[in-house]
Amino acid sequence: MVELNRIELHTIGKLITPHKTIENIPVQAVGGREFTGIAELVPELAVGLESLDGFSHMIVLFHLHKITGYSLTVKPFMDTKLHGIFATRSPRRPSAIGMSTVKIIKVEANRVYFEGADMLDGSPLIDIKPFFAKVDNVPGTISGWLESKDNDVAEKTRSDDRFA
Repeated sequence: MVELNRIELHTIGKLITPHKTIENIPVQAVGGREFTGIAELVPELAVGLESLDGFSHMIVLFHLHKITGYSLTVKPFMDTKLHGIFATRSPRRPSAIGMSTVKIIKVEANRVYFEGADMLDGSPLIDIKPFFAKVDNVPGTISGWLESKDNDVAEKTRSDDRFA
């Protein structure tokens, strides 16, 4: 593996979800609507959640802490062909960062309750950003190899042991 430059990130809390093992987790938040989770910030950061309850959705960035190593080409969960890692959202990445857009249920103290949990319980929380519909929805986008898949492939697909 190539030696990559390192940076220092600070986690802001952890994610609490019903997913205790990597297998059978929804591979995208849209497929995990029935699963709720909690983004629990360290108490000293709770004031940073002020006004988040006015948004319907948030983007959650987290560390894929159970993933080791990486592959530059992978067979993603939603396809049977190899693709470059940066053309997928597969978890075995040079920087093991996960990203999910989830629906906010409520904000209480240092906790944000959300719908769409597609991450492992205990995942270190890196950041929360509000979803801005006017700038995060980009009209006319093209989704590469995913365009040839059924519209609901992300909703139906579950993880297996290929990245464990």
